[in-house]
Amino acid sequence: MPAAHPGLVTVSGRPCPPPGPAEMSEAKHRKKAGVKGAPPEPGRRGESGQPPEPARVSGDGGGGGGGGGGGGGGGGGGGGWADPRTVLCLLSLGTSLALAWFVFQQSEKFDNVENKYQLLKLEAAEFHSLQSQVTLISEKLDSSESVLQETTSAISLMTQFEQEVSSLHNILSDIKNSEQTLMQRLQTINVKFKNVTDSWKRNLDDMNAHTGGLKSEAKRVHSHVTAQINLAEQGVKLLTERLRDLEDSTIRNIRTIKSQEEEDLLQVEEQLVSDSKAVEKLEEEQRNLFEREINLGNQLADYEPKVEECKTHLPAIESAVHSVLKVSQDLIGTEKKMEELTMKMFNLEDDMLKAVSDIMDVQKTLEGMQYDNSMLKMQNELHFLKGKVQEFIASSSLREKGILEYDLENKGIGEQ
Repeated sequence: MPAAHPGLVTVSGRPCPPPGPAEMSEAKHRKKAGVKGAPPEPGRRGESGQPPEPARVSGDGGGGGGGGGGGGGGGGGGGGWADPRTVLCLLSLGTSLALAWFVFQQSEKFDNVENKYQLLKLEAAEFHSLQSQVTLISEKLDSSESVLQETTSAISLMTQFEQEVSSLHNILSDIKNSEQTLMQRLQTINVKFKNVTDSWKRNLDDMNAHTGGLKSEAKRVHSHVTAQINLAEQGVKLLTERLRDLEDSTIRNIRTIKSQEEEDLLQVEEQLVSDSKAVEKLEEEQRNLFEREINLGNQLADYEPKVEECKTHLPAIESAVHSVLKVSQDLIGTEKKMEELTMKMFNLEDDMLKAVSDIMDVQKTLEGMQYDNSMLKMQNELHFLKGKVQEFIASSSLREKGILEYDLENKGIGEQ
């Protein structure tokens, strides 16, 4: 009778004979078939044993969205980075890229957890194959109980069998403990997997709600900005039309004023030239008369008899005095004309000051609406017109001062 294999007992606690080579080869064949018969789930592992590449639908979609957003950003950059629509598009692109990166990280973590779960399933399959082998052994032990009952001569070996049975019990208890620990680990892994999937779903829902709110807010801001831009464009158009009207009216007024001033100045200059010539002639005659009077005064003592002859020349002197009086009256008339011209000049100055004040008001309104370089050009033109108006006022004031000084000189000469 062959010796009993150490560590193998039956259900009743009696030792059983060791399995033969055919049984061992059959058990090995079953073990290999059990290990190889548990194929990996489709889509979880490849042929080389590496974990499958995670599905990157959301990442690829985010990349595509990022490409589209990049194209839109390039198109908007041609108009200028001050456009709020391009800024909002870039913000939405950044958020979509961040969401895609987060989803990609979560998918990688999910794939790692799935790989661990597959490894645990393989270990559980191996454990089940071991359990099936143990059941086969127990069945063989049950079949060998009848044989062992008939072999009473092997009582001396009972002690050894009892030791082996105790060791087998210890092994079975260890196997049960390991099975329990494996089941607990599987349960904890399932709980963790459920928690991860739930948190991932909650994060996705929060992100979708956040992106929806951002899209609605971006649409609202875009509509508000477009309305403000349209209002500003309408205001600029109205101001440009008013400026054109003001420019045309100011140019016409300046031309008419210049033409009137030139005509008045020409008339005044002609009158002044003629008056100055007449005054010069009268001054020469007056000088000659003074010289004659002095000579006559000196010669009166010597030429008393000729006084009577001089009396005969008194009517000519009286006529000369009358002519001098007429010239003085003409000078008074010219002075009145000069006063009228000065009043006209003052009125023109008032009109010009009013025009300057209107131009300054328009300039202030334009300073509040500076949007582009055309406004700056209009301001420069207004400053130039203002300088020209001030120069014209200064030249007109200098002319008035010269005319007044000339009138004062003429009055002084007339009094002499």
